[in-house]
Amino acid sequence: MRARLILRYILGEMIPTFFMGVIVFILILLTFQALRLTDYILIHGVKVTVVLEMMGFLSTSFLPILFPMSLLFAVVLTYGRLSSDSEIVALRAIGLGMPSIIAPAVILSILIGILSLQTSFHIAPWGNRQFELLMTKLGSEKPATIVKEATFSEGFFDRVVYANKVNSKTGALEHVFVYDESNPANPLTVIAREGRIIQERTADGNAASLRLSDGSIHRTSEGRHTKIDFSTYDVSLLDPAEQQFRSKTPPSLTIEELRAQMKVANLKREERLSLETEFHKRLALGAACILFALVGVGLGTVTNRRNAKSGGMVVVVAMIVIYYIVYVAAEGAARKGQLPPVIAMWLANGIFTIAAGYTLKRSWN
Repeated sequence: MRARLILRYILGEMIPTFFMGVIVFILILLTFQALRLTDYILIHGVKVTVVLEMMGFLSTSFLPILFPMSLLFAVVLTYGRLSSDSEIVALRAIGLGMPSIIAPAVILSILIGILSLQTSFHIAPWGNRQFELLMTKLGSEKPATIVKEATFSEGFFDRVVYANKVNSKTGALEHVFVYDESNPANPLTVIAREGRIIQERTADGNAASLRLSDGSIHRTSEGRHTKIDFSTYDVSLLDPAEQQFRSKTPPSLTIEELRAQMKVANLKREERLSLETEFHKRLALGAACILFALVGVGLGTVTNRRNAKSGGMVVVVAMIVIYYIVYVAAEGAARKGQLPPVIAMWLANGIFTIAAGYTLKRSWN
């Protein structure tokens, strides 16, 4: 009976803190996108409602990685508060063992882990896909939003565009560089003093091309370099007929679609590595919820009692940064083929398993 009361009591503290953590971390991640999103409104003239849609789809795609982070936040703060108020000592004094004290965190982590897996399997891919389609639609209506000033911009059907200056209102570009790999056997490099984005209404939608002025085309084939000077030259940027059939990227594939793609026999090595990395990444993030909860219990019960809240927040941030660094580095190594995806994407979880064992051992004593 006492164990049930304690279970409900601790869960009652953790669950609201978990949802607060989700909101806080979504706001933090969106803050990193704030400058880019503000540019869409102020510079490119995109409607506020469209930007809000983008924020919604981005937030949805972030959820699988936000759930473990928010769970760690909730567990550390809850158990840190219990420890600072000597409630952990009181619970052990009335005969409750550490398994009973840890049980609420484990139960919540299993539930959040299942939710995280389902989100990463279907909901997050949907959000990512909707964001891709929205950006494609936005690009067809306002192509200048895709071309970033002093940035190599991709997404133009095997073309990379760079411009020193971009005027999104007039579509004018200065000192333009275009790398065209639409024909892999004979890629082109185009350099021009200036250019202008031209839109044209077609039966399939809005098409866009880049009209370059005062430049040259460079081609290297069989060891020979060819240069052609031009006064005007048009490069196709957006073809609505091709956009309608834009294939999904790995983050936009559901788990069933990922498995089906992985079974394709003649996949390129890079494509297979990308698909396998995405598959194991989703499974690892779901399992991370349990590990984060166990680490959180251990850290929460040994955090400095006088500074439970501030100390707990520092610990949360430090652990999230460590996990994210290992996670990103391992993902990059997996996509490049430097590590097998199954090892790379579970590496951070392996490190946190050791951390969970160490912190729980300290709190158990």
